[in-house]
Amino acid sequence: MAAAAAAAALAAADSPPAMPQAAGAGGPAARRDFYWLRSFLAGGIAGCCAKTTVAPLDRVKVLLQAHNHHYKHLGVFSALRAVPQKEGYLGLYKGNGAMMIRIFPYGAIQFMAFEHYKTLITTKLGVSGHVHRLMAGSMAGVSFFTFGTLKSVGLSHAPTLLGRPSTDNPNVLVLKTHINLLCGGVAGAIAQTISYPFDVTRRRMQLGTVLPEFEKCLTMWETMKYVYGHHGIRKGLYRGLSLNYIRCVPSQAVAFTTYELMKQFFHLN
Repeated sequence: MAAAAAAAALAAADSPPAMPQAAGAGGPAARRDFYWLRSFLAGGIAGCCAKTTVAPLDRVKVLLQAHNHHYKHLGVFSALRAVPQKEGYLGLYKGNGAMMIRIFPYGAIQFMAFEHYKTLITTKLGVSGHVHRLMAGSMAGVSFFTFGTLKSVGLSHAPTLLGRPSTDNPNVLVLKTHINLLCGGVAGAIAQTISYPFDVTRRRMQLGTVLPEFEKCLTMWETMKYVYGHHGIRKGLYRGLSLNYIRCVPSQAVAFTTYELMKQFFHLN
């Protein structure tokens, strides 16, 4: 019976969101009318929380890239200590408000798009499980698939250990908060590891105008072959990945965990 209940709850988690029942004339209809707004808010809040978490690292990165005369001689961690001493702790968050204006709609659309694609693929194409998460994730972002798969596998194999009933819909199982953080971090790390060589290639192509003529490449494939041939994998295609992990893993962990909590708060399960 317990296994059947867990399977039913897991199926409900992957199915199109059901509207919560509410008493009163405007209950279900009102909730249904504002579903997209609530979904938009949940994704936007998740994006803002994630970006704020790594704002100090982004601030230091900008200072070092701009060769600021106060910090250009320092490393990342030395600069993280030096900025509060010179500008106060709020100096680590300078410019974060303007960043939120950009991140809120970006995060909202990204999360909302994933949920919409997932529902669309299930209802229109009849595809479900890992395949529909892969398809939806490929359209919304490579980490959505990883997180969704980790969540699905975890709740399938250890529902009582890793999961709990959702606060807005007891029929839906959700991951416990610390497991959410772990899955989100792992999803971010895997996504970064897979996509990082393409990111390095893209940045090198963007710097094409300032590179020596013999280092310029016309296509992505030529650029990737050049980087690999001259610098190898560790010092070429994956150069700087460790610093990206420091930024990406906590950011993705907070993003997915916040979104899962916001889905419960806004009754989206």
